[in-house]
Amino acid sequence: MPFPYLGETKELNENSRKGLEGAFIQLSDGVTHYELGGSENGAPIVLTHGFSVPYFIFDETFKFLCASGFRVLRYDLFGRGFSDRPKTAYDIHLFTRQLKGLLDAFNFKRVHLLGLSMGGPITASFIEQHPEYVQSHILIDPAGAQALPFSKALKAAALPGVGELLLGLFGSESMVKNIAADLFSPELVQAFQSKYKIQMQYAGFKRAILSTLRNRMLDSFFETYQQVGKLQKPTLLFWGRQDATIPFTESQKLLQALPHAEFHAIEHCGHIPHYEKPAEVNPILLEFLKRNQHE
Repeated sequence: MPFPYLGETKELNENSRKGLEGAFIQLSDGVTHYELGGSENGAPIVLTHGFSVPYFIFDETFKFLCASGFRVLRYDLFGRGFSDRPKTAYDIHLFTRQLKGLLDAFNFKRVHLLGLSMGGPITASFIEQHPEYVQSHILIDPAGAQALPFSKALKAAALPGVGELLLGLFGSESMVKNIAADLFSPELVQAFQSKYKIQMQYAGFKRAILSTLRNRMLDSFFETYQQVGKLQKPTLLFWGRQDATIPFTESQKLLQALPHAEFHAIEHCGHIPHYEKPAEVNPILLEFLKRNQHE
């Protein structure tokens, strides 16, 4: 009998997805929620989000890149947003398989690949496995330069049985509260939390979050970044100076693996600079993409 996670009152299926924004595609591990926009003839760029916030985190980035002439794909990782919550291990293999399935479904042979937070290890692992697919790599406050230090609560959540109890009975309020730490600007918090909570109604969300923790998606991926660094693909790195989720000091560790990366520190900004400071981030992103459209 599945654990009764409080608040997960809806099932994701064909009927419940009717009327939702975006589109859906069946991949090998389940249905993926995505949005594809921009010029059909534009250079493709794929946006991969992080640990728990689904693709709305790219709202401004998506609109900007579409208006700039690119073919833009954003999607919800399995277990998040309106993508399926398959009963499987939420490990790096699941997430790279999902990404490859999407690229193949849309016949994207050469893309600019952007990874935010946990999307950093996902995109880096994908490049390590399939370097021929990727033209350039953009990283925003990526995880994986070293293992994230777990709080006592997270350490407890990683324990079988204990995590289900903690997250199932008390997790919703604390998750919504903690997500505010991603932002430096308090005026953005309420709207951000309201959008975040929508996905939490659907069964399987917390199970997926626990599985992601237990399958070491917040551990070190430094060796993967090192292997990707040897490929010398054009790389752009953003980091919010006041990031409380993955500290700014980790940028120097990551640059050891990716010494060729073009690095931009974003001042007065937290974990999601593209969301908090689009007017500052977008011009840098656009110039980098235009400069690296052709080999």
